[in-house]
Amino acid sequence: MTDALTSLHDAATLWSAGFGGPEEVVRAACDVLASGEDGPTLAMLAALPLRGLHDSDLADLLAPALAEVGLPYVVPHSREAEEATLVVMAQRTLAGAMSPRELALWAHRAFGHDRLALATRLAELDDDYDTVEYLDRVVTDVDAEVLAEARRITASPVTPRDHPSARTP
Repeated sequence: MTDALTSLHDAATLWSAGFGGPEEVVRAACDVLASGEDGPTLAMLAALPLRGLHDSDLADLLAPALAEVGLPYVVPHSREAEEATLVVMAQRTLAGAMSPRELALWAHRAFGHDRLALATRLAELDDDYDTVEYLDRVVTDVDAEVLAEARRITASPVTPRDHPSARTP
């Protein structure tokens, strides 16, 4: 997958779970067009004006635009959207764009201990960061566990099942 497609995938995924804005999706769609991909709905998505853009502006365009370039669509505000967002954040951590501590803190704040089973261990590890001086460990031990958890989360990425146009890249 090209960098532009990855950016569109990530922006759409984060948006679908409420962790990104529609502007990021439109900008990423522009980058995909500029990278040589094409499609009439993708072009309409990329042409949306950023000024005054609302989530509802993406409603009819996002699923078909993603399908045109072979990217999966997840139903907004669904459990699958949250799981797919966690996968994106774990991938960013493994790529070095986020620290293990940032991933654990984000997952804990976003999902707590009970809301998303896939994120439970990260929430527990965030607690470990807060109490590491009382444990028989050091921060690098917790970092290593977070990275192992990120690898587990990304080992079998969540594939959206809720939408008929969903396709795996």
